[in-house]
Amino acid sequence: MSKFIVVFASISIIVAFIVVLKNHVRTKRTMDTLEKMIDSAADGEYSETKFDESRLSALETKFSNYLSSSSTSSKNIMKEKEKIKTLISDISHQTKTPISNLILYSELIEEGDLSEDMRSNVEAIKQQAEKLEFLIKSLVKLSRLENGILNLSPIKEEIQPMLQDIYEQYISKAIGKNLELNIEKTTSKATFDRKWTTEALGNIVDNAIKYTNSGEINIKVHEYEIFTRIDISDTGIGISESEQAEVFSRFYRSQSVHNDEGVGIGLYLTREIISSEGGYIKLTSELGVGSTFSVYIPR
Repeated sequence: MSKFIVVFASISIIVAFIVVLKNHVRTKRTMDTLEKMIDSAADGEYSETKFDESRLSALETKFSNYLSSSSTSSKNIMKEKEKIKTLISDISHQTKTPISNLILYSELIEEGDLSEDMRSNVEAIKQQAEKLEFLIKSLVKLSRLENGILNLSPIKEEIQPMLQDIYEQYISKAIGKNLELNIEKTTSKATFDRKWTTEALGNIVDNAIKYTNSGEINIKVHEYEIFTRIDISDTGIGISESEQAEVFSRFYRSQSVHNDEGVGIGLYLTREIISSEGGYIKLTSELGVGSTFSVYIPR
């Protein structure tokens, strides 16, 4: 009887070992297959024809179907991006010459002997052509950012040279309105794409000059552990609390400045650029006192 129990126990152990080994081999095979699927998908070369569905487990079959669907979606997205890229390029190219000609001819007409009414009309045509040119350029930049066609390349570098570029770009416009443009020197560094961050900050400075009738615009830098903060403050008309959440919206323009120049896309583009770099913007403002835009850029 004892021998029977020993034999039975031995057989049970052997059977259990075989079952465990079989399950281990099956699991390993499944994991190997899934790993190959993931590797193929990561390389952009996944194809369901590479795998024999009759040999796949239910999990592998579901995963194969998912990857196949994702691969198709990814290819469709790439095709759509190429279409958008071509469209943006066509818009930029096809409108550049006509708009430039409108501005040029309006300037030539202005040089002639015109009545006050005609001169006013020609000036209006010129301003609207310049506005259209700015709008198209802004929309092209924005579309490239939103569709991933344009990739920012942030690197760690000093902030002062970028601020100096902004100063040189906007000092004439500030002087033209009898405003002071002050930049506090700094040795701070941050991680940013210089070209696009210059444009983002420039949009804020341009608005500050546009909506400040007297006083000054000040730019200061503050360092934190994770971010570097760039404050752009003005003594302008200010923004009401109810509108502060709206100013970064696409094409938003306050009723108080509706008749002033502008298309309402500058701050939206600024936020998109800063967000793409891993930063963010805060706004504090008081009507009749001024505004401060605080731009946080990763260190």
